[in-house]
Amino acid sequence: MKTTKTLIIVMLAMFVSTYAQSEKAIVGNWESDKKDVRIEILKEGDTYSGNYLWGKDIVEKDGITSKKDIKNPDVKLRSRNVVGIKSLTGLVWNGKEYVNGKIYNAPSGDTYSCKIWIKNDKLYLRGYLGLSLLGQTATFHKYK
Repeated sequence: MKTTKTLIIVMLAMFVSTYAQSEKAIVGNWESDKKDVRIEILKEGDTYSGNYLWGKDIVEKDGITSKKDIKNPDVKLRSRNVVGIKSLTGLVWNGKEYVNGKIYNAPSGDTYSCKIWIKNDKLYLRGYLGLSLLGQTATFHKYK
């Protein structure tokens, strides 16, 4: 009986440890598998957000100068540099994936609902309007 209790406690501890690690697996720098965008994802309170670090469509030819956010629906934000802006907001861990997020696509000026999940060390970001079924998924890998 004592062995059974010990085994249950050990298994429970392993589950809790795995759960905690999987929730924070999203934190860090990610590059799209197409190598056309890099983002940094971090935890802010109870939600996760992300910033543009670099993007093929958001950096001038010299590779350094950031383009401006000229397609932003908010006229006051059109003069800001795209690199460094918060493009992901409001992602919440539900025990399986990150949901209820919003993603701002600076090249188009559009904002979409989004969710993220991680599988086999890959990050899958699905942006959509209305139903997730009607969206597109981008795949990312950790970037150092």
